[in-house]
Formats: sequence, structure tokens, C-alpha cells
Amino acid sequence: MGGWRYRAGLLLIGAVVIIWVTSAEVTEDIYAKYKQPFAVTYLGASLMVVYLPIAFLKDWLCNLLKRRSSKSGKNAESMNEYSSAFGSPLKHNGVQKDFELEIHTLSRKDSDADLSPCAEERPLVCKHKDNINVLKHDRDLTPREIATYGFYLAPLWFFTEYFSNAALARTSVASTTVLSSTSGLFTLFIGAFLGQDSLNLAKVVAVFVSMAGVAMTTLGKTWATDESQSSASNGKHSIVGDILGLASAMSYGLFTVLLKKFGGEGGEKADVQKLFGYIGLFTLVALWWLVLPLTAMGIEPKFMIPHSAKLDELVIANGFVGSVLSDYFWALCVVWTTPLVATLGMSLTIPLAMVADMFIHGRHYSAVYILGSVQVFAGFVIANLSDWFSKKLGL
Repeated sequence: MGGWRYRAGLLLIGAVVIIWVTSAEVTEDIYAKYKQPFAVTYLGASLMVVYLPIAFLKDWLCNLLKRRSSKSGKNAESMNEYSSAFGSPLKHNGVQKDFELEIHTLSRKDSDADLSPCAEERPLVCKHKDNINVLKHDRDLTPREIATYGFYLAPLWFFTEYFSNAALARTSVASTTVLSSTSGLFTLFIGAFLGQDSLNLAKVVAVFVSMAGVAMTTLGKTWATDESQSSASNGKHSIVGDILGLASAMSYGLFTVLLKKFGGEGGEKADVQKLFGYIGLFTLVALWWLVLPLTAMGIEPKFMIPHSAKLDELVIANGFVGSVLSDYFWALCVVWTTPLVATLGMSLTIPLAMVADMFIHGRHYSAVYILGSVQVFAGFVIANLSDWFSKKLGL
């Protein structure tokens, strides 16, 4: 828990929270002119394909450096042997000693008792090496296995993003953030069910403290004055937005646990960059047709292309920063910390979204909402200190 990866993961959580809230505010502004949740989601998820050439280029450079270093190491070793053979007088005496040792070994061939320990030791060494290879095989996934897992995870990640963006199109940033933060509950129990996280009293308390904070923010927040003109429209879409937000939280919890399961401890089992690159590739190639049934069911408006170059640039830039960059950072948060800590850490978007809405939209919040935001942060702290609490209190 105290390694450098864990501490770096906590810092990345703070960075991802800032990027996600900023991206959500930008997305809300985009929806004012271009209300296409599917297009925004499809573009953001597909852009992650850029990680594939980056990952393969990184592997090529690493292999090139390894080959060069191994060649230089072999040359240095051969030079050392050559110089030591002619420069050390002990080496000439070693020839005589090797000859005597060989004669002594040959003279002991008649003794079966002396040979039996050697015969028994030989398979033990081989077995040990085999175990090392097995452990290495269990730890590292092949490129084909990474591609297969990317294929499995691509639809789940796409719908997680789509549900969140569709909810954002029907509610405010604060409401979507609050609903998405309920994923901590799903992450805890799915992680315990799949054996990716242990279940103790401190973690359960952390989740329910965070959930209580989410409930208080839901009850205590007030709407901004700039939304008063469209209050009827917001009321009509609020139930659909709430359902989509909860669906995003459920799929987010499942994806987080599966990502940790496939990535392993500290991301040592799989290259997360390649994994997300394959998710982007499969989204680009295989999920474009989903716009047809979503449009036919009335969930998605009729597809259209942005009508201005400036809007195009904004959508693409938001896709790169809000999806490609932040989602990769978030994946590192999951594999470097734990799914529960990463999920509850994302709940910190609630107080940040509150501050952003206060300054951008002039929204005012009650004391209940502010207290709920403090509880969300308290749940995140308790989750990080759950092992310490368990040891101190003997839970």
C-alpha cells in the first residue's frame, strides 16, 4: 500500500478528477450546440486507438536497446576472459587443478551412493526453473491475450461512457457526477465477488459514508438561475437521466474490477496502454452500427456532423483530453491502487463539480450539500486507511 506506484496512483486520481470535471463542463457546452451523445462517446473511445502505435513503438525501442546492451555486455565479457587468461598466473595453475578434479571425478564413478544425490538434485533444479517460467507465464499476458481482453472490454467501456454522456445531456454536471459516484457500492461488492478485493468493516463503512454523502448532495443541492427557463424540459428528462447515470455507475464498477483482474497488481500482468489501444480499435471498427438502433428507439437524436470547424476542433480536443488522456490515467489509478480506492477517489468530482458550477453557472448550494461533499471526501480517506483501521481496531 505504501509503494511508489500507490502514491503515484493517488496523485493521478487528483489529476483525473480535475480533467473529468473540466471535460464534463466542456461537454455540456458542446451539447448546447451539438447534442449528440453517441458521436461524442464514439469519437472519444475510438481515439484511444492512438495508444497502439505508441505501445508498439515503445516495445521496438526497448527491444533494440536490450539487443545493443546484450551485445556490448558479451563483448566486454569476452575481453575480460581474454585478458584474465593471459594476465593471471593463477589461471595456468587452474588447468592442472581442473585436470586433477576430472581424474578425481572419474575415480568416483563406481560409487552409486555418491552419484545418487546428484541424480536427485538435477530434476529439482529443472523443476525450480519450470516454476519460475510458470510464474512468469501467469504474470505476463501475450499480445494476443491482451487483444482478446480488449475485445471483451470494449463494449462495456463504450456503454459506460455512453450512459454517462447521455445522462449529462439530460441533467447537469453536478447531477451526473453524484449518480456516477454510486459506483463505489457496485465496485466493492463486484470486487469481493470476483476475488479482486477483500471485504472488511472499514471498507464497508467507507462505501456507506460516501453513499450517505452522495444522498445528501442529491437532497441538498439547488438549481442555478440560468436553468430556470428550461426547468420543464429538465424535469421531463430527469428520470431518464437518473436511470442512465445509475446504469453508467453499474457498468463502471464492473469495468473497474475487470480491468484490475486483467491488469494484475501494479499493471504487471498486461500492458495497459495496449489494452486501451485495442479497446479503441474494436470500438472504431465494431461499434459504429449501434447508432442505428439507438436512433430507432428514440434514445439518440438523428445523427449529424458538427456544422462548424470550431465545433469540430472542440469536440476532437475534448475527446483527446477528456477520454484518451484521462481514461489512460484512470486505468493506471485502478491498477496502481485498488478498484475501490480509484472509484471512491472519482467521487471527489462532486465537490469539484460543485465549485465549478458555482463559478460558471452561478449555482448556490445549501449546507446539506456541502456537508455531503465533505462526507464523500471522508469516505475516500477511510478507504485508503482501511487496512490501518482494521489492524488498529482488530477488525
